[in-house]
Amino acid sequence: MAPAKITPVLLCGGSGTRLWPLSRKSYPKQFVPLIGDNTLFQASALRLSGATEALSFEKPVVLTNSDFRFIVTEQLAGVGIDPGAVVIEPEGRNTAPAVLAAALRVAETDPEAIMLVAPSDHVVPDPEAFRDAVARGLEAVEAGDLVTFGITPDRAETGYGYLDLSDKPGKDRAAVKLNRFVEKPDAARAEEMVKAGNFLWNAGIFLFRARDIIDAFKTHAKDLMKPVRGALAEAEVDLGFLRLAPGPWGEAEDISIDYAVMEKAENLSVVPYDGGWSDLGGWDAVWRDSGPDENGVVTSGEATAIDCTNSLLRSENERLEVVGIGLDNIMAVAMNDAVLVADMSRAQDVKEAVNALKAKGADQATMFPKDHRPWGWFESLVVGGRFQVKRILVHPGASLSLQSHFHRSEHWIVVEGTAKVTVDKEVKLVSENESVYIPLGAVHRMENPGRVPMVLIEVQTGAYVGEDDIVRYEDIYARS
Repeated sequence: MAPAKITPVLLCGGSGTRLWPLSRKSYPKQFVPLIGDNTLFQASALRLSGATEALSFEKPVVLTNSDFRFIVTEQLAGVGIDPGAVVIEPEGRNTAPAVLAAALRVAETDPEAIMLVAPSDHVVPDPEAFRDAVARGLEAVEAGDLVTFGITPDRAETGYGYLDLSDKPGKDRAAVKLNRFVEKPDAARAEEMVKAGNFLWNAGIFLFRARDIIDAFKTHAKDLMKPVRGALAEAEVDLGFLRLAPGPWGEAEDISIDYAVMEKAENLSVVPYDGGWSDLGGWDAVWRDSGPDENGVVTSGEATAIDCTNSLLRSENERLEVVGIGLDNIMAVAMNDAVLVADMSRAQDVKEAVNALKAKGADQATMFPKDHRPWGWFESLVVGGRFQVKRILVHPGASLSLQSHFHRSEHWIVVEGTAKVTVDKEVKLVSENESVYIPLGAVHRMENPGRVPMVLIEVQTGAYVGEDDIVRYEDIYARS
């Protein structure tokens, strides 16, 4: 029997504020290697790729926002996955409009296509066990059910919603009919549900045929059909991305798929999954899933623990040493522009720190130290009243836009690789240890013609060194 073809749908538009300072609005947790070498997004894409005896995964459909579109394609390329459709949401409208847009898109070519919808920021340490669970859900899908996946609890967790099953899961771990969704409980109720045996954590992962989920939307959330169909009908192709039309999209209700459809539908089944799972909803989850040592300590990067217990110490800068002495139940995460120190029991309150930083106007609340662009990234090393020093990395074959500035001049010093530099009508190659001066107002461009990343130090001087002092004349990435 031929394996069932599955179209993965990866949702990656969240901000992950509870993992600040490593996860921020400009570069959220799904794009960060929190556990292991790959990012959470890369691990999710790899988990839903390739083929087994029962399953064959098609190219993924990715839903994200405009700021992350090049990060998505770059990270997929980094793990050897050819992206299928990358759909750009003009603004976040929660998971219901996103899933409906993906279903309508998939149904254009095959209404019978089986879709596997998953967040891109979860940890699943046993991909084979997860694929086996997907295979166990196929029978229910063929019967017309909407299938979700329930995680067997290993503790009375108050941070997750639960699934109330019609019966306890059997030894074959086959799909079981769902009674109802249960909101995040208090501690006492969580204990009761875990002991009952027929309650599983809600992972927010779904398996269904495209036409079945579209029918469910028509029945339970029909008001979403017109705006989402309109956003697709008026969508524009942009450098291989599909940009949904902002006008109709903005009219769609901001609502999750659980509230819009799943809590109302009657044809729901749950596949139990026992292979380990976490949504990494806080630093306490990162500590737990990183495998604490015999003292309950997890260290990462340039971090050292002395006589510590039940603590997480993490340095995200190779030149910044984090040392903890005599700590218990503490999480400390250090970056070059921000440091978090908190009691582990307050992990869910980190988002309050982000709100406090926003209120005082601190860039660290939302902006990642490295500003990722389609051509690479840059980071500010020093910022003064009339100057700024940056480190810039340009990927092989990539190019910055042809541009000029009103308020600053620039001095570029190449420290790795070779740059092809345009200054007005002059074009030349600049190698390691060589430099070039860009006068104020000059039309200029920087390219990497080589096969290895090119790194340079940029010194800006002038009355204003903000990122909005750019006039673009040509840009291969079609930015305005």
